[in-house]
Parts: sequence; C-alpha cells; structure tokens
Amino acid sequence: MTVFAIDPGALKDTIAAALGDKVKSINVALGEVTLVVKAADYLAAMQTLRDAPGCQFEQLVDLCGVDYSSYRDTEWEGLRYCAVSHLLSVSLNQRVRVKVFCADDDFPVLPSVMHLWASANWFEREAFDLFGIVFEGHEDLRRILTDYGFIGHPFRKDFPLSGHVEMRYDEALKRVVYQPVSIEPREVTPRVIREENYGGLH
Repeated sequence: MTVFAIDPGALKDTIAAALGDKVKSINVALGEVTLVVKAADYLAAMQTLRDAPGCQFEQLVDLCGVDYSSYRDTEWEGLRYCAVSHLLSVSLNQRVRVKVFCADDDFPVLPSVMHLWASANWFEREAFDLFGIVFEGHEDLRRILTDYGFIGHPFRKDFPLSGHVEMRYDEALKRVVYQPVSIEPREVTPRVIREENYGGLH
C-alpha cells in the first residue's frame, strides 16, 4: 500500500478552497492532484498557489507545452494547446500539476509566470520554441533549442518529420546556407513478403 506524505484528497480540498471559482476542474489520480484553470485565471491562480497558506508551492519544477490536436489516436474535442506546470512545496512536502489551455488555437498566448518563479524563464522559452506558445510578459522570449533561422515549431503534431529547411556549409560561399529539405520520405523498415513454405515452415 502506498503511503503519501500529504493526503492527496486533503490537498485537493485545500487547493479548491484557496482558488474558489478559478478552478475549472480538479481531480486525484494515482495519488497526484491535477488542476485545470482557464487562461484568464491562470496568473492569479498561480500566485495563489505560491502564496496561500496550505498551498505554499515555492518551486516550479517543470513547465511544458502539449499539442492536443490528436489524443490517444482519436480527434480531440476542445482547445489544442496546453501548458502543464508541476509545482512543489518544499515546506509542506506536496506537489500539484496545473494545466491551462490557450484560448486561441491560431495564436496560443498565456501570461508568463516568470516573475513568480525564476525557473519559468527557460521552461517558457522551450514551450515557445517547440510549440509556439507565446508567454506575455516574459522578459526574453526567444528560441532556446532551434536555430535562429528555424521555421515553425517542431513539437506541433502537424510539423513535418523532416522539417521545412536544412542547413549545410557551402564551401564556395564559405558560410552556412539554408535550403529546402532534400530528404525523400522513405519507409524505415522495408516490407518483406515471404513466399509460402519459406525456410521449410508450414
């Protein structure tokens, strides 16, 4: 039997009481509390989670983007882009997962929580780079993993596996150049059709 330092059900009730109508949904699964808030309430909810007695989540340990355009091999009903944060209270030995969906699929925007937790700086830059989620109020929102001239956001599910451009060093120009992708799509594993009784097997 798993024993938790903080009862997840009690933590769920504490968070629900602290956030009130800012909670869109909150549940406990596998001993973990997951909270969903609206984009309009995101910043205020995060500030409450950091400061409110009984919450006191002093650390943002992770923030990542998610593209829900397809989900578990089915069409997703709802908004496409989501930011998922994991908060830790060292003083109270408890954790919570916070999910917030961007209100506009065509231009996903959320407020930055960088001024609440300094660790959000690179996490939000990564979500911007890979998913195209813009974090308003971020002091230095620029790409962090891809090149300066990179086109698109590679973790979006509609981004081509081979990308849009490739780069190489041009000996004649003595510099790096970008050009359209020259990779031809191919099957990684060839399809093998064996004749009947192959290898003497029936």
